Formats: sequence, structure tokens, C-alpha cells
Amino acid sequence: MSKTSIMYTCSNCDAQYAKWTGRCLECGKWGTIIQSQKPAKSNTDTSNNYAPIETTDLKNINKEAFKRITTDIGELDRVLGGGLVPGSLILLGGEPGIGKSTLALQLAAILPHSLYISGEESVEQIKLRAERLNISAPTLKLGNATAVENIIETIKQNKECKLVIIDSIQTIQASEVEGEAGNINQVRACTTKLLDLAKTSGKVIVLIGQVTKDGGVAGPKTLEHLVDAVLYLEGDKYHIFRILRTTKNRFGATDEIGVFSMESHGLEEVKNPSEIFLAGRGDAVPGSTVTCLMEGSRPVLVEIQALVTKTNFGYPQRRASGFDLNRLQVLVGVLSKRAGLPLETYDIFLNVVGGLQAEEPAADLAVILALASAIKNKTISKTIASFGEVGLGGEIRPVPQTEKRLNEIKKMGFKFAVIPSSQNIVKTSDLKIAQVKNVKEVVEQILK
Repeated sequence: MSKTSIMYTCSNCDAQYAKWTGRCLECGKWGTIIQSQKPAKSNTDTSNNYAPIETTDLKNINKEAFKRITTDIGELDRVLGGGLVPGSLILLGGEPGIGKSTLALQLAAILPHSLYISGEESVEQIKLRAERLNISAPTLKLGNATAVENIIETIKQNKECKLVIIDSIQTIQASEVEGEAGNINQVRACTTKLLDLAKTSGKVIVLIGQVTKDGGVAGPKTLEHLVDAVLYLEGDKYHIFRILRTTKNRFGATDEIGVFSMESHGLEEVKNPSEIFLAGRGDAVPGSTVTCLMEGSRPVLVEIQALVTKTNFGYPQRRASGFDLNRLQVLVGVLSKRAGLPLETYDIFLNVVGGLQAEEPAADLAVILALASAIKNKTISKTIASFGEVGLGGEIRPVPQTEKRLNEIKKMGFKFAVIPSSQNIVKTSDLKIAQVKNVKEVVEQILK
């Protein structure tokens, strides 16, 4: 007879230990080790009792049966790789209040005969939210449940349903698993049951998961290996923009993003992010310039702002919003050493306008320009945009997809582009291009 043995699992990174410890040795978190049980291996070899699985040739598989379902939300379809794949299990995560339930309800209202099951809100509360969003979906069915067994039976009875929303996975629990709803064992067990249902029924199941900034809530971080796609809705409550990105997608790319704006009637697609992110630009001031980032296959223009002030204390401050602070420290060092600017005695503040994260190295050149412009107190023309990676030797290195970036710069009405000198381009008469070799040339030529 099979026995169980005690083991300990980290709720943050899923690392396993034979005995309890206060701090996880893998992720470094404190107080995340919890006790669980696993069945001990049986000494009886029963391998001969299993039948082989049925296999089929690749050419005989009918892909029409799993044709993607378009949602009519273009930004969501872009992130998913073209639409919802039947039989897929999707995890939609994000901080509380970011708009996950709003997006899920809008999605459920678009597809006919969708099923929205909530463990957090009553059906009356969901209706109030639907009225606020001006949603009228006569075939949408709502329900309240926290037992995964009841949810599974409800889904099986709704034959016409193609999409199921479960809000949220932390409120669901399985009867055969000990512990309260939301702990790692409950969340994992419920997700496994729903994954099996999605594969056998062909329905799309979307799980909503609550996460904090560090991903510390049990659930989303421990479920990424179980689900087919992981979507994260990001943003700042002080900005209207929301960024939908994927960290895992078995049916598409993971570098695409969707841009939404939070309006009174819900999340609205932003089909031209460059225009939106640059809409609030004022008069040209020192420390402000524009760069072009590639978010998946789409170029996006964003404004980079830098503020350089004299240090009042012994140690200068470095602050960055939307840009990696360690990368900023490197660029400050390069600019000080290679261009001779005395930044070591100045406080530096950098901001990417609009709440977008400038993670691509192509933003380096614009950051250099903004810093140099700020310390020299010289404005950069509003018709100039730049992109390029900066090396430790001060050299400006080429970046991929140059033509797409230049076309976006030209389309948005810019007249001048600053790019690396080694970049191969096809020059156009509508856009003047300055190719620079290093940061010293940038400071001397562009900021004359």
C-alpha cells in the first residue's frame, strides 16, 4: 500500500526540501516554506499493467478543429498570437485593481454563450460592473462558486460554452486537498483539474490570478509551468495606460504587447501607441528626447526625460522610472569617462513617459542624449528621434529592425533621426539621418 512522506515546498519558487527551513535557498525569500505531502514510491513494479497510448502521424492531424477564435479585441489577439486556441488554459495575472476583471468581463461579453464564474463577487455585483461598462450580453451566464468540483460540472453541462472565466484561482478549492483556498496545494490541484477539463472539452479557460509587485502571492508564479499562456496586465494607477504582455505562450511569441487605456467604460484599445505616448509633449526643454522601441513586431515611440541637479549631499542620487537603474549607472559612467561630462557630482533622475518600460538596449542613445542635454542645459529639437545601443567603450552599436523604426519615426512627423554609424539603412528624402560613432561625437555634434 502506498504511504505518504513529509516534504516542504517554497510557495514562491516551488523549490522542495526534506526538512523545514526559514529561508528558501533558491529564491532567498523568508517564511515561504510550507509543509506538504507526497506519496512514497511503491516497491511493486506495475509497469506491465499499463497500455501504450495511441499515436498519430503529423500529416493526419486536422488543424481546422483547433482554429483560433478571434476576440475582436485586436490588442489581446496580438498578444495571444492571433486569437484564443481551443482547449487552452490561460492565466491572466496582475496587481489588484489593475483591470483584470474588467478585461475578462469585456472578453466574455464578446464571445457568445460565455461562462463567468466568480468566487469573489456575487452575480449582482458583476451586473453592476457590466452596467458601468455598458455591456449587454444576453447569452453571457454568471455564477458564484468556490468548489472546483461544482465548477467543473457546471462547465460540462454548458455544451455551447466556448469560453470560461474563473475569477480568481485563489478563491477556488478542491475537497480532497487540505488547507484553505489560496495556498499552494489548493491552487495547484484546482489548476490541474481545470487543465484536464480544458484539454478534454476543447473549451478555453481563463484563470484570473492576483499578484503583488514581487509576485509573492501563492498561485501565478507556481502555475506558469501548468498553463498554456501567462498574461500579465501591467500599469500604474496614476496613469491611464495598461500594458498587456505575455511571459509564456505555447501558441505564439512572447515579445508582443497590447496597449490599453482605462476609460470610464472599461479598457479601450490603443491602436497607435506612439501617438498616445507622445500626445502630451510640451515645449522643448533640456533633458527631453524621443526614442523608438520595438515591442514585438511593433515600433513604439516614447519620450525620455532626464533631470540633472547639483548634489546637496556627499553621495549623488540616481533614480529611474521605466528604465533599469543598473543600466542607468553604466551609461552615466560611460558618459563621464568617454565624453568628459562631470556627472559624478550631480543627482540624476530619469523618466520614461507614459508608464512603459524601456527594457531594450536601443534606448541607450536617447538616454545619453537626454543626460547630456540636461547637464549642458541645451534643448534638443522636438523633430529629432534617436536609437542605438551604447557600449562600455563609448561606441554606438547597431540594433535590429532599423527600417521599421525609421518608418515609424517618419510616420509620426519627425524630420531627423540619430542612429549608429555602422547601421545599414536605405535613406529617404523625407527623413534626415545622422549616423554617430560614439558618445563623444553625440555630445559634440548633436548638442552644438
